[in-house]
This record gives sequence, C-alpha cells and structure tokens, in this order.
Amino acid sequence: MQYVDALYAAAMRMTRSPADAEDLLQETFLKAYRGFGSFQEGTNLKAWLYRILTNTYINIYRAKKRRPELSDIEDFEDLYMYRRLGGLEAAAFGRSAEEEVLDSFTDQEVKDAIEALPEQFRLAVLLSDVEGFSYKEISEITEVPLGTVMSRLHRGRRALQKALVDSGMRRRLVAESG
Repeated sequence: MQYVDALYAAAMRMTRSPADAEDLLQETFLKAYRGFGSFQEGTNLKAWLYRILTNTYINIYRAKKRRPELSDIEDFEDLYMYRRLGGLEAAAFGRSAEEEVLDSFTDQEVKDAIEALPEQFRLAVLLSDVEGFSYKEISEITEVPLGTVMSRLHRGRRALQKALVDSGMRRRLVAESG
C-alpha cells in the first residue's frame, strides 16, 4: 500500500479523470492481488505495480478506442520541470536561461503541452520525467524494447519542447529564430 499515492497520481495522468483513475487503481490492485504468486521476491515491487497499472490502462484504452477526453486535471501534481534542483539557493544563484524561461510558463501551459502529446510519447515522458523511472524500468513496465522507449522519450520530449517554444513565442518569452 506504500505506492498507492504514486500509482493514483500516475493513473490520473493517464486517464485524466479522478473516477477513471480510481477505477484503474482498483483494477490494478485487484490484478496484483490475483497475480501475487507470479511476483518474484527480490524484484522491484514498484515497477511490477506500474507494469500492471500501465498494461491495464493500455488494455482499457484499446478496448474503448479513446472516448472523448475528460478534462479534470486540477489535482495534477507539479511537474518535474518545475522542481528546482538544490532548493532556493539554486534559484537565486546559477540559474540557466532555460530555467528562467520555464518559470514563466504556467502549470496549465505545461500540462496542456503534455496532454497534447500522442499517447505512446506522453506515457514515456510521464514515466520518465514525472515518475522518475529509468529507461530499463520503463521498458519493463510498458513491455517494449529499450530502444523503443528511448526513441519515444526522445520524440516526446522534442514534441513537448516544440509546443512550449511555440507557446513562448506567442507570449514573446522566446525570440523567434531566424
């Protein structure tokens, strides 16, 4: 039960709906309980639970063929990009231009950019940059080859960067390149 909050947050990011996230989490724990005999002692329990969560989500997603999106992401936790490394001291000293520009984006702009990513890229970005999983762990969770994870993550980050640059240019935070 120590991973409930983290799994719920991931389910919220995947489903974009509190009710669907709760259903997904309940289904995940039900499957984990039923399949606990297949869990190998000494392996990463968190990654095993995320794999069940992700596979359950993918199966539901495929079955429903993407119903209309519900937008209730008020409880969406702060994103990795906004977390400051080193606390307030780093904020006052040695900040990069990228950090300064990122601070001028609202949480909603970043959330919208992530939400707009294609599903496979969004999932890779969320698992890596928000949840902090390694490439290998993401590969195990999503059951795709390591190279595919790296490719999806690269393409997802690049699409996210483009969306934020476009938004920054519209708000005149980023100069247009010539």
